[in-house]
Amino acid sequence: MQSKAQIDQVLRQKSDAQEVPGAVAIAANGKEAIYQGAFGKRDLSKDDPMTVDSVFWIASMTKAVTAAGAMQLVEQGKLSLDDPIGKLLPDLASPQVLEGFDANGEPKLRPASRPITLRQLMTHTAGFCYNMWNGDMGTYLEKKAIPAITTCQNAALKTPIASDPGTRWEYGTNIDFVGKAVEAVSGKRLDAYLRDHLFVPLGMDDTGFKITDNMRKRLVGMHARGEDGKLAAIPFELEQEPEFHMGGGGLYSTAGDYIKFCQMILNKGNGNGNQVLKAETVATMGQNHIGELNVTKMTTAAPIYTNDVDLYPDQVKKWGLSFLINTAKTPEGRSPGSLAWAGLANTYYWIDPSRDVCGVILMQVLPFADGKCLEAFAGFERGVYDGLDAGSGQKAA
Repeated sequence: MQSKAQIDQVLRQKSDAQEVPGAVAIAANGKEAIYQGAFGKRDLSKDDPMTVDSVFWIASMTKAVTAAGAMQLVEQGKLSLDDPIGKLLPDLASPQVLEGFDANGEPKLRPASRPITLRQLMTHTAGFCYNMWNGDMGTYLEKKAIPAITTCQNAALKTPIASDPGTRWEYGTNIDFVGKAVEAVSGKRLDAYLRDHLFVPLGMDDTGFKITDNMRKRLVGMHARGEDGKLAAIPFELEQEPEFHMGGGGLYSTAGDYIKFCQMILNKGNGNGNQVLKAETVATMGQNHIGELNVTKMTTAAPIYTNDVDLYPDQVKKWGLSFLINTAKTPEGRSPGSLAWAGLANTYYWIDPSRDVCGVILMQVLPFADGKCLEAFAGFERGVYDGLDAGSGQKAA
């Protein structure tokens, strides 16, 4: 079918030209995969070709999974979206807001005007930020010798917030605390909870915080794009014996596993024959939970890790529990009200309930929001919608 050839051509061209090292892409409807392909190499310093079952660090694509686990506990009445979360997580009981620095360079802190809730954590409105998009927080972490979040040390979570809870959208470490809340009420570590309640029921056998021996054989290398635009393999691996499992970014997975999670959302909580969330819960997760607030441009304060991020700058964007929601049709064809997000090393997914389609494309390149990776994603997504429009139900695989 035309759209398969169209997608293959885009991804093959990008990989052959080493504009991206390699990519795996899978699209599906609620029932079956409609496209899959693997292109390029797992690691530009080695010969192994990319395969569909290759394993990637999916970084912030972890967030929606952690949120889904938390929503199971909301269904059971063990977590509440709107109670002060400080009752459960003492570290969040009296948050301090960073208001800049005094003449001597010392941080100025004040108590937050209101308590933090689980809903705010899931929607990035609790006030926590990432220092890679917030220079003041970067300065604070340096001054106080607080380790980076990717160290997965508990000390990394001991930061002030950048604004009062509920007053603005700012992307940050919020979902790591959602993971802590899951642990607090389930009595399990986050890896065990997600395995027992999401990964095993959905058949996501290649997803976890720890890279198993079997996964390691298929692990994709990380790459950095230099100022000259050329890619080079770099050493990168998350801590394999972490103090805490990073609910905001710690998972390794495959495109095939993550598409199962996306299909579960399309199928209103049902996947692999198991109802892991109620239909009404999934509907709620896909609604705007930030009210009049909007998702804003993320301006880099750490260019080696991320470029500026401004997806669909011409339209208003909202946030669900925990998904980006576009409010207008995108140039690639994604319907208004679709759900999406991404991971720092240029991994991307979207879920379009109105068209019953979802897609995942995985690469391993820093910095985030890489232009060539975004072109690969757009070409893949456009091909999927071209196939739906042309075939009205024909398979693209």
